[in-house]
Amino acid sequence: MKGIITVLGKDQVGIIAKVCTFLAEEEINILDISQTIVGGFFNMMMIVDLSESTHRFEEISGGLKELGLGMNLEIKLQREDIFNNMHRI
Repeated sequence: MKGIITVLGKDQVGIIAKVCTFLAEEEINILDISQTIVGGFFNMMMIVDLSESTHRFEEISGGLKELGLGMNLEIKLQREDIFNNMHRI
């Protein structure tokens, strides 16, 4: 199963490192990543492979949300199929 992770918030040191460390600990592989900083605000989108993780989707999503709260960021995980359906024209 693939997922889409979005990270939004004020730029600070270590955002990518902390998110990637969390994913590695959960056995989640990053398939694609894009990030940008505009006017001091950080925006990152990742496509990840969740198939090797031993945790449920909801647990991973909650863990990312908690990580974000601790850094004053908004981190969301969505299933790829739901993300695609939500962004159809």
